[in-house]
Amino acid sequence: MLTTHFVPGAPNWLDLGAPDIDAAVAFYTGVFDWTFQSAGPEAGGYGFLQKDGRTVGAVGPLTEKGASAAWTVYFHTSDADATGRAVQQAGGTVRVPATDVFTAGRMAGFTDPTGAEFGVWQPGDVQGLETVMEPDAMCWTELHSTDAAAAKTFYRAVFSWDYQDMSMGDGMVYTVVSAAGGGKGDDTSHGGIMQLPKENIEAGAGSEWHPYFGVEDCDATFAAATGGGATVLMPPSNVAGVGRLAMLKDPDGAVFALIKGDPSMT
Repeated sequence: MLTTHFVPGAPNWLDLGAPDIDAAVAFYTGVFDWTFQSAGPEAGGYGFLQKDGRTVGAVGPLTEKGASAAWTVYFHTSDADATGRAVQQAGGTVRVPATDVFTAGRMAGFTDPTGAEFGVWQPGDVQGLETVMEPDAMCWTELHSTDAAAAKTFYRAVFSWDYQDMSMGDGMVYTVVSAAGGGKGDDTSHGGIMQLPKENIEAGAGSEWHPYFGVEDCDATFAAATGGGATVLMPPSNVAGVGRLAMLKDPDGAVFALIKGDPSMT
C-alpha cells in the first residue's frame, strides 16, 4: 500500500495541472473534504490541496505548450538528474528537465515510450505528500497503457519495480506494481498497469496515469462529482476482492478514480 515513508520508485507527490485554478479548486473542494493553501505569490498560482491541514495533493497552472488538464503522479527519486538519464536510456522522453523548486526539492517531468506522462520528486525540505491511504487522499495509482508490455519493461529499467500479474478473465491481465525490494504482496504494492483494449485505442485513448482517491461512500462522492460537472467514465461498480470503484473526468478533462475498499480485504 502507499505510505509516507517514501522509498525510491514509490509515489510521493501528486498534482493537477488546470486551465483555471479557481474553478478546479471549487470543483474538488466540493467533492472531497479539501481546502486550498496557496504556495505564495512567487509560486505562480501553485498551491496545496489539504485535508485537516495535511497535504494530499497540489494544483497549479498548465505550463507546457498544448497541455491539457491532467493529474500527474510523481515517484520518489534520490537523484532526479540520474533518473532523467535512465528515462532516456530506456526510450522515454524528458519533458521537463530536473529543476529545483526553491528549497522544497527537485522535480522533473517525463513521458514513457507509450505516451504516458509522469514525474519524479527528489525531496528537499518537502518530503512528499503528508497523507495517503485515508478517505479523501490518494490510495492507488494506475497506468492505462497502449502497450502494457513495453511500459513494464520501461518502468522496471527506470525504477526497478517488482511486478505481479493477475488474471482478470477474458485474457486480460492486471499487473500490480511494487517498489524495488518491497515484495509482491498487497501490503507493499502502490499501483497497477493495465493494457488498454484495442477498441479503446482505436477510439483515440492514449496512455495515462490516474490517481485513485479513497472515499467513505463511493456513490455519494460520485454524485457530488457529477453534480459538480464531472463526466462519467465508469459508474460506481463492485469489483470482487477490491471494493467499489468509479472513474470520472473533472470539468476540465482530468481523469481520477474513487475507491471504497472491500472490508473483507482489510
